[in-house]
Order: sequence, then structure tokens, then C-alpha cells
Amino acid sequence: MIKILIADDEEKIRHLVRIYLEKEGFQVGEAVDGKSVLAEFSSNNWDLLVLDLMMPETDGWQVCREIRSKSDLPIIILTARGDEIDRVLGLELGADDYVVKPFSPRELVARIKALLRRVCKQVSDGNTVLHFPGLTIDAGSRKAVLMGQTLALTPKEFELLYIMGQSVGRVFTREQLLQKVWGYNYYGDSRTVDTHINRLREKMLKIPEAPKYVHTVWGVGYKFEVKG
Repeated sequence: MIKILIADDEEKIRHLVRIYLEKEGFQVGEAVDGKSVLAEFSSNNWDLLVLDLMMPETDGWQVCREIRSKSDLPIIILTARGDEIDRVLGLELGADDYVVKPFSPRELVARIKALLRRVCKQVSDGNTVLHFPGLTIDAGSRKAVLMGQTLALTPKEFELLYIMGQSVGRVFTREQLLQKVWGYNYYGDSRTVDTHINRLREKMLKIPEAPKYVHTVWGVGYKFEVKG
């Protein structure tokens, strides 16, 4: 049974989300603050986390940062504010999706199911290894090795590299990458893609004599190209 942890300091929200998720057959746990979330993360095997950003003790941003430093656990953030900076910061820290309060429980359940489908597909496709001059991208271990050095990539950076590497020479628009990496129903800002791509390229360019694989197509988006 899939286990989902709901982290929110508002009891009514936790209770409402629990009812909808349990109707769908999920096992549900609750956490009331950031410290409780991190304790649950350390002691139990959760399949997905719904994380409120504005929590006491340790806020959702710090929780997301700490979890992402150790795990690829799927995370959907909840924010009471529609501020773009909240959403973008949460995504840049490694969250997979976001829902703005007040929200429809049915929409949240749909987002959860969509994210779990993407994760399951990634697992089923996880035996694929892409080889390029000086670069290996292993979907099974979720590791990218460039010139003999393992790149310290976040989950989203790895997914962007892997997706583009599967289609050498294809130009992806920012919207296409948002859909493929964050989900078909993701309503994000395309600048989130720019931020992740820039960080990915910075990490790759730090490797001495490494070929440049990720290229900007001005006015359109990005592509993975093998030169030589």
C-alpha cells in the first residue's frame, strides 16, 4: 500500500486530505510541524510527502532542502500564498509540484496520482543507460558521470539531462520540459526550467575538458547536442 505523509499545522486540512486519500486506498500519516516531518522521514518509508511551507519549528523550505539532500522522495508543496516567489523557491529546492491554498481536495488527489504515475514510469524505465563521449547517464542509479566524475545533480537536474539526452539534437521548449519533468498538468513558470538548466550546466562546466552537451536555442528552449 502506498504511504503518503501529510504535513500541515492546520488540523482541518490534514483531516480533510486524509479522508480523500484514504477513500482512494492510500495509507496516510500526519505531521504537525517541520521537526515531525523530518523525524517521520528518518524513521519510516514514505512514498510521497504533501508539505505545507508555512509550518512552525522548521519551515517547509528547510524541510524540503534537508530531504532533497538525502532522497528523491516525491514532494508536493502547499502554500497559502499565491506569490510566485514561494512557488519558484519551493520548486528550486527540489519539490515536484505545488498546490495553492485554498485548494480542491480532488485536485490535490489528482496531482498526487499524476506524480506517482511519473515516478512509477521512471522506475520501470530505470534500466536505461545513455552513453556519450565522456558522459554516461544511468537512469537506474540516477547518476551521471562526466569525465570520470559523478555529477552532484538534484532529481530535477538529472531528469532534465536524461530526457534531453534521450533525444539528441531535438529542441525542447521550456513548456515541453515543464510538462515532461514536472508533469503534464503542471502550471509552473518557465523560468524554473531556466534556473535548473543553468545549474546543471554550471556543474558540468566545472569538470575540466568536459564537452558541452546542453545548449540554448535562443528564443525557443534547449537541446542536447553531441559535437565531434
